[in-house]
Amino acid sequence: MNSKTKKILIISAIAFITFFSTTFKVDQREQVLVLQFGEPVRVITDPGLSFKIPFIQNLIFFDNRILDLSITDQELIANDQKRIIINAFTKYKITDPLKFFTTVRSVVGISSKLSAVLDSSLRKIIGEFKLNQLLTDNRGDIMTRIKDVVNEEAKIYGIDIVDVRIMRSDLPKENSNSIFARMRAEREKEAREIRAEGAEESDKIRAQADKERTIILAEAEKKANLTKGLGESTANRIYANGYNRDADFAEFYRSMKAYEKSFTKENTNFIISPDSQFFKHFGNK
Repeated sequence: MNSKTKKILIISAIAFITFFSTTFKVDQREQVLVLQFGEPVRVITDPGLSFKIPFIQNLIFFDNRILDLSITDQELIANDQKRIIINAFTKYKITDPLKFFTTVRSVVGISSKLSAVLDSSLRKIIGEFKLNQLLTDNRGDIMTRIKDVVNEEAKIYGIDIVDVRIMRSDLPKENSNSIFARMRAEREKEAREIRAEGAEESDKIRAQADKERTIILAEAEKKANLTKGLGESTANRIYANGYNRDADFAEFYRSMKAYEKSFTKENTNFIISPDSQFFKHFGNK
């Protein structure tokens, strides 16, 4: 290999190394902070191929996506002095890499700072509301207020708060037991009231039924008496008509019916005068 060829190879190697030392690729999911001698000089947010001064400038890559941070269970006190256990998370995005780098340096650094901000904001806002308000549909408005407070305080770190949510809200165990006991007592009281109202309504229905039964029976008895009276009147009229047609036969028939009713048992004994009108149809013998 002659010297000319060697020079070409060396120059090519130097050019290759220089090219790869001066160029870098920015992914659409990233944003880059360029440092020169440890001092930030520019921010690159557009994806594509970019350039830097080799050996003088170095790069720090930050995520351009929405990041999330969760905090452990926190016991907070509501406005009515009732305790509640909250587990929350926040979603944020790095919007100013330069400010983010100068204040917290990395995602690890922002985690501790943002956790403290989120915790203090939760305590501040939740302390303004009563426990029953935190467990209703108004919780969405409360989360919006917490997000605004967290976002205002987190701006100094070069991030923007996208959302704040409560994953779980629960009562301390001792509070849950007392609330359960109170709820059971209220349900038992409500059940007693419903039973009492049912018994009262039952008595009213029974009394009304008895009243209607009495009225119906009275009306039926009245109607029966009228019908019976009418029947007896008709029967008497028929008897009277029959008697008027043949008085002797009618009297004889009535006597026979009387004998029939009187001698219903065997060996019936009568103590009566022989000349009594009761036996007049037996003759004088």
